[in-house]
Amino acid sequence: MPAIRPPLKVLLASPRGFCAGVDRAIQIVEKSIEKYGAPVYVRHEIVHNRHVVERLKAIGAIFVEELEECPADRPVIFSAHGVPKTVPAEARDRKMIFLDATCPLVSKVHVEVEHHHAAGRQIMLIGHHGHPEVVGTLGQLPEGAVVLIETVEDAQSFKPFDPDQLAVVTQTTLSVDDTAEILAILRARFPGMAAPHKEDICYATTNRQEAVKQLADACDRLLVVGSPTSSNSLRLVEVALRSGAKDARLVDDASEIDWDWLAGATVLGVTAGASAPEMLVEGLLEAIGERFSLTFEEVSPMRETVTFKLPRALAG
Repeated sequence: MPAIRPPLKVLLASPRGFCAGVDRAIQIVEKSIEKYGAPVYVRHEIVHNRHVVERLKAIGAIFVEELEECPADRPVIFSAHGVPKTVPAEARDRKMIFLDATCPLVSKVHVEVEHHHAAGRQIMLIGHHGHPEVVGTLGQLPEGAVVLIETVEDAQSFKPFDPDQLAVVTQTTLSVDDTAEILAILRARFPGMAAPHKEDICYATTNRQEAVKQLADACDRLLVVGSPTSSNSLRLVEVALRSGAKDARLVDDASEIDWDWLAGATVLGVTAGASAPEMLVEGLLEAIGERFSLTFEEVSPMRETVTFKLPRALAG
């Protein structure tokens, strides 16, 4: 006689998974391979998801960390996180074919820092040291023109050259709440600083965090599908715990589920970072459904209609 599966209610966060910038970046790799043939080189992981990277490797993408690892006679793609200005400059010097998969919302931040620098302002960048998006934004300007602010303590202790000539921008994948706290300190200290009308955190990061906030309090456990290198996925775990989930974990896929941890749960929240494909969520739910009798509820169903155009070289 088959074992009786315990009931488990699954609250599915919506929106979840791929955003327009990730979708565009993946299409750029796929269409480049179609147009130029394999191999096509990609500087840094195109998006921070192991499964996406492995699939693209299988169809002819070669991932490298630096441009010097790429032969000059093959196309190279810059990842969705953006690159320092020196990278496309080097590609031009080597007469390489290159395609820029930088998310347009990251490119918008690059334009902002250029504008502030031209206006003579010292720029504060709220972000995480070493993240490729931060490296790319810092690399838009001469060294020292942008100062990284990582924490509340950094915001409190920062000493500007001129408090009347300041601007602030942010990494696009941060925690909305953490960033608001840091911005509040900077605004109190430097009321005249130039800031974007709306913080630079992208719509997809904001929407996914908001969806998790709406369901976290009702969850015994919450799973975020995403890779540990994904900043926005890590933030979703933090947001879930802060918003009342009894426990929350990040898993790359169904193989990483800790069944002992899930035992005894009656309500499970599920979401996915902006670089995680929906098939991973489906695989996760399928695996859980083999051990539990599942019922589903979609929470915060909000439709995202943002799309981004492909580079001209690949359009059509």
